[in-house]
Amino acid sequence: MTVRNLLTKIKNDKRSRFHLLLLLAWVAIGTGLRLTNLASKTPSTIELATLIFSLGNSVRAVPLERAIGLDTLLKPLLPNPDAGISEVVHHLLAESTHPPVYFALTHLWLKLFPADGGLVSLWAARCESALFGAASIPAVFGLGWLAFRSPKAGQMAAALMAVSPYGIFLAQEARHYTLPVLLIIASLCCLVTATRSVNSRTPLPIWVGLTWVGLNSLGLAVHYFFSLALAAEALVLLGFGIGELRREKFPPLALLFSQPWLRIYAVAAGTLAGGLVWLPALKGASDSELTRWIYSGNPFSDWLEPVVRVLAWVITMLSLLPVEGTPLPIAIASGLGMGVFLLWALPLFWRGIKIQMGEPAARESTLILGGFTLATVALVFGITYGLGADLTLAARYHFVYFPGVIVLLGSAIAFSLDDPVGCVTRSVTHPTSWFAGRKKAAAVILALGLAGGLTVVSNLGFQKSKRADLLVPIILQRSEVPVLIATAHKTHAETRAMIGLAWEFKHRNRLSAASNPQFLLAHKDGDSKPVSQALYRTLEELPRPLDLWAVNFTAAFEPAAQNCVADSKKLPKVAGYKYRLYHCK
Repeated sequence: MTVRNLLTKIKNDKRSRFHLLLLLAWVAIGTGLRLTNLASKTPSTIELATLIFSLGNSVRAVPLERAIGLDTLLKPLLPNPDAGISEVVHHLLAESTHPPVYFALTHLWLKLFPADGGLVSLWAARCESALFGAASIPAVFGLGWLAFRSPKAGQMAAALMAVSPYGIFLAQEARHYTLPVLLIIASLCCLVTATRSVNSRTPLPIWVGLTWVGLNSLGLAVHYFFSLALAAEALVLLGFGIGELRREKFPPLALLFSQPWLRIYAVAAGTLAGGLVWLPALKGASDSELTRWIYSGNPFSDWLEPVVRVLAWVITMLSLLPVEGTPLPIAIASGLGMGVFLLWALPLFWRGIKIQMGEPAARESTLILGGFTLATVALVFGITYGLGADLTLAARYHFVYFPGVIVLLGSAIAFSLDDPVGCVTRSVTHPTSWFAGRKKAAAVILALGLAGGLTVVSNLGFQKSKRADLLVPIILQRSEVPVLIATAHKTHAETRAMIGLAWEFKHRNRLSAASNPQFLLAHKDGDSKPVSQALYRTLEELPRPLDLWAVNFTAAFEPAAQNCVADSKKLPKVAGYKYRLYHCK
């Protein structure tokens, strides 16, 4: 070994150690953010579904049409030592609209943790999601390095993922979002490898093809929205194939049936075979009453709202300032600040993408990841406007293109920082100051991302849609006599909303007449008259005095006929709950 080769090896070793240590720093920061205040927020209703089904329990075990206590309502959250994975799969497929893999994994995971006050540990369930979210940090580093052959691109992607407010929001939900994000990143690595094999006229390695099929099949078994990622990848490959046909002089059939494309067709066939098993379940999920809410919007008349929402979700992937749970002036200032950030950052990202497009080695990967992201967004809009199923209503549904946004923008920042030619052409007299300005811009983007991450863990952004933690203190404060909380029941979504209230009562440990309420879930199946009759019957059975809290009670109620009177004081609004207080004597 020559002295020159030895010095090169030492230099490369130093660079490798530097990149390893820097990546470990991003992982430590990202993991710390995802574990901060992990169990401090009230569980959402969909998180409660994860807990119940993962324990092998059933929501249908909660009695309807009669008054029940806290212990009865919280029974589905009790660990069930006799339940196994078969019970998890049975209840999930019978009562929900999701594939079973994540719930089966959570079932095994929760067995490692003790109960919390007799109930399942919310911290443990969220910790699983947080760890999958933390694993996405080195994963996007690998995707960035593989796609752009640049460790700097990987580092910037990892840094953005570590502090991403949207990523932290997903990771702090006891839900199956961070695992499919991890699988999408791995699938994109296979996509990049496949396009390179086509470009170099070499067959896709068999182990890559088998891995790709396995990842895609597993992704569909974790979340049905993984199918959007597969459709977007197919569109990217289709566009890539059309481009090949235009560039090459070979006969189209010879090119399309070349060895590289035949391997890709085999991967597509294997993925299709792995996904067909879920086709009946997908049809059932789209027809389920539990998914009716995505049809509640009107994207045909309010056509601009879905566009604005998607733009908002994309911004939160980079930054988020306090917009919830703060005074209105602060929320307005935060919104304006995020708008200014977007206008300021867009030229920087665009400049980096232009640099990437000018370099042959990076152009292909930019087109692949950019095409994947745009294709996924186009599919979301296609379903929203074409089928009337507004997928833009919920931020969580946009996890599909989240990794593409992070890697694409992270690489844009990296190429903008590593552009000595651009530095000279843009500032002949002061190239160093111009480069330093770009480094400061990158630091500002990461700092605002960190601020957004702290906003999420402080519960000043991405708050739960049903704030049981706000309603329960109001009930405890306003009621000095026993309490009945009544709601109209259509699906187990209403059951979970009441379980959320019961969870808050259980964890507050207040000793008062209202701290151990009764609950009534009166089933409503079209006609609301049986709902009213169930309430009247229950009121006659319970001792007086009694405070009736009608929560999301969508049926007629005549308080005077039950010797009840509506409370005259104004009650504060609570997200997710429409409620009235009646004093029954």
